[in-house]
Formats: sequence, structure tokens, C-alpha cells
Amino acid sequence: MENIKEKLRQGNKKATARMITMLENNDPEAIKILGELYRYTGKAKVVGITGPPGAGKSTLTDKLVKALRKEDKTVGIIAVDPTSPFSGGSILGDRIRMTDLAVDPGVFIRSMGTRGHLGGLSKATQGAVKALDLYGMDYIFIETVGVGQSEVDIMKTADTVLMVMVPGLGDDIQAIKAGIMEIGDVFAINKADREGAAKTHREIDNMLDFAETDWRPPVHQVVAIQDKGIDELLSAIKDHLAYLDESGEMLHRRIKSSEIEILELIKDRMMQDLLREEEIQEDIKEYSKRVAERKLDPYGASERVLRKTIKKEAEKYENH
Repeated sequence: MENIKEKLRQGNKKATARMITMLENNDPEAIKILGELYRYTGKAKVVGITGPPGAGKSTLTDKLVKALRKEDKTVGIIAVDPTSPFSGGSILGDRIRMTDLAVDPGVFIRSMGTRGHLGGLSKATQGAVKALDLYGMDYIFIETVGVGQSEVDIMKTADTVLMVMVPGLGDDIQAIKAGIMEIGDVFAINKADREGAAKTHREIDNMLDFAETDWRPPVHQVVAIQDKGIDELLSAIKDHLAYLDESGEMLHRRIKSSEIEILELIKDRMMQDLLREEEIQEDIKEYSKRVAERKLDPYGASERVLRKTIKKEAEKYENH
């Protein structure tokens, strides 16, 4: 563990990959190392790339990273893919679409399965961001699953959120605007060589007119596969990152993100402790049966479990 800890600070790729794997497996040693090295994180700029499935997020990520590499910036990529609820397997196809970058020593690509975690991100994503930050990346790109409304999860982790749209969504934009439209700091209309790109641009602009924020999200038309509009889009992302620094919004966002992360870690830890107690598991099974038979309501059942859990934790504390 000390070896991994030392090599992480030295920018060792194998140690970083090992660390991320340990975090995915919820290894307590990895969590301990992150805790000891946490003060060295926070330097990397974190960019989330999200949007509907089929919008071309992977191709756009590939082009943006290549543009940053021309500036000699190092980039980490966390590409999150959905995990099968049946087999537990994941396609992890983003590496296939980023073959050129995979051999670039200034790029670190990590594909991660959601492992049943809702919200478009893997549970270990935030830990992986910290590991890549320690590794020394200038930028970290997180490409989410692309599952619609639940993509708002990216706000908890990224400094800047790039929302990728495509022409021809029509009324679908109206359907999704209440969720993912509000989280974009920069908008990209990919595949803008298709019919309807200008109309989509206008629709997004009209929706953004209602936003009451100091930052007006820019909308750019790009054709990622042809490398069109990439430099302008990258410039817009940098403008937003600069705005965050200059306005003090960066600190505000990271405070909010930290608050959410702390609460989620508490929730996860409580759930793990809860499910380790055999007596509590038996209670849950019994209550589930009674709830299904309408002899008990789920609110009352959860209250009973919670009270018993708190009592048991208090007894443990007193015994120590």
C-alpha cells in the first residue's frame, strides 16, 4: 500500500490503474490512501460530457482531448458505460472508439461500469477523479452513460458540464428540458451537418433565455467526426472554467459537491452496516412480507428498522 501511495504521487500509470480498481471494489486500503493524499487533489479541471444516447459523446470527447494534447495538456478520461443488471458485465466500448488516444502517454483512459448505480455515473467515479488528479492530469473528462433525466448526477462531480445534443430531437427537447437541459454550462449540437441543426440551435437558445444565471451557456454547432467546430467548443469550455475561477463560483460548486459526496458516503456506509446485521436482514424480510400483505405500510417498516439500527449502534458505542 505504501508503494502504491508513493507511486501515485510520482505519476505512475500502473499504480493509478490499480488504485482505481481498488476503489471500484470498495477496498478500505484505497480509501485510506485517498484520505492521506486528499490535500494534494483539486488541481485538475473536471469536465463532464453528457447528453442523450447516440449524440456522439465519445467521438466529441476524443476530438476535444486531441485538441488539448496539441497544447501539451495531460488528460484523464473516465468513460462510464451501463452495466447489465443480469450478467453484471459491461460493454466498455469507449476504448474502442478512442484507439489513438489509448497509446498516448499523456492520456489516461479508464472505462467504468455503473454496477447498478443510478444517475449515469459509476459509484467509484469521484474516487477515480481524485486518483487521476493525484496522477497529475491537467484535465479530467467524464463521459456519462447517456440515460436521460438521471444525467443530472454529473453536476456532483464536474466543474463544467458540456451538454451534447443532436439535430432532429424536435419535441424530445421539450420532454428532457426539465431535467438535463438545466445542467449544461456549454452546449454542443453535434452532427450539425444534418438537417435541422439551425432549428435545434434556436430551440436551445430560446430555452436558455429563461435561465436566471450570471453565466449564459454558449451553444456551438460541431461535426465531431469531421473535426469541425472543435477548437471553438474547447475555447468555450475554457471560458467557463475561467469564469468559475474569477467569480468564485468554482469554490461554491466544489463546496456543494463535497456536501453531496459526504452525505452519500454516510448513506452508503449506513446501508453497508445495516445489511451486515443478520437480525436486521431478517426483520427486513419479515416486514417486506407484511407490507406486501398490506398488514404494514413501508413507511412504518422503514421507521422500525431505522430505530432498531440506531439502538444497536448506540449499544456498540456504549460497549466500547
